[in-house]
Amino acid sequence: MIDLDLVAALYRTHADDLARVVEQQRRFREALPSVTPQLDDLEAEITYLLLRDTRPEQVMELGTFHGWSTTWILSALRDNGTGHLRSFDRIDHVVRTVPADLAAERWTFVHGPVQERLVDVPRDAGYLFVDAAHSGRFARWYLQHLFPLVPAGIPVSVHDVFHGRRARPFSEGAAVLRWLQARGVAWFTPSRKRAPSAFAELIALRTELGLTGARGTVANPMLWFTMPS
Repeated sequence: MIDLDLVAALYRTHADDLARVVEQQRRFREALPSVTPQLDDLEAEITYLLLRDTRPEQVMELGTFHGWSTTWILSALRDNGTGHLRSFDRIDHVVRTVPADLAAERWTFVHGPVQERLVDVPRDAGYLFVDAAHSGRFARWYLQHLFPLVPAGIPVSVHDVFHGRRARPFSEGAAVLRWLQARGVAWFTPSRKRAPSAFAELIALRTELGLTGARGTVANPMLWFTMPS
């Protein structure tokens, strides 16, 4: 189960590697000032840590924009020494921003609406990362059509759920939370607004470990859970 105890333990286990990736990501931002990072610091770091822990052979990323999340995911696969990322997006900015040494043989970009590219979804995905359109309508589509294509038991993250204490009405986050509640699935968030205690504990742990973020942003609205059967 993905929870605060697991995340804290992973910070301690991978602190040195994480510090190197944070510095790498700072340089990435400095070299490409037009890149707009979509993940806050805890979200990006926890994504990296869970990928290091689970060591998936196949990862699916839905939504890339300029490649901030893509480069974090690819860094984890590089540091694992195994794994392939398949990224889906309607826009292809990411093909011009992801460093060639990170992409190497570990990345495939699928251009176009995912609704038309379900044949390309890796059925053996070991991690699913979702940060695309945030409408309730799109969420209901992928809950019905995408989620059944990936295995039960894998980590899943959905971005932009908890910008406040609650998910926005009629949003993607609200639709996903209803879906999880109907199935009795536990979830975890480091959102400063929704889970201030977890947020504070992780900030304190990072300070103890000498870790500073690549961005300095603190909202962290992402949600994690384990895909139910």
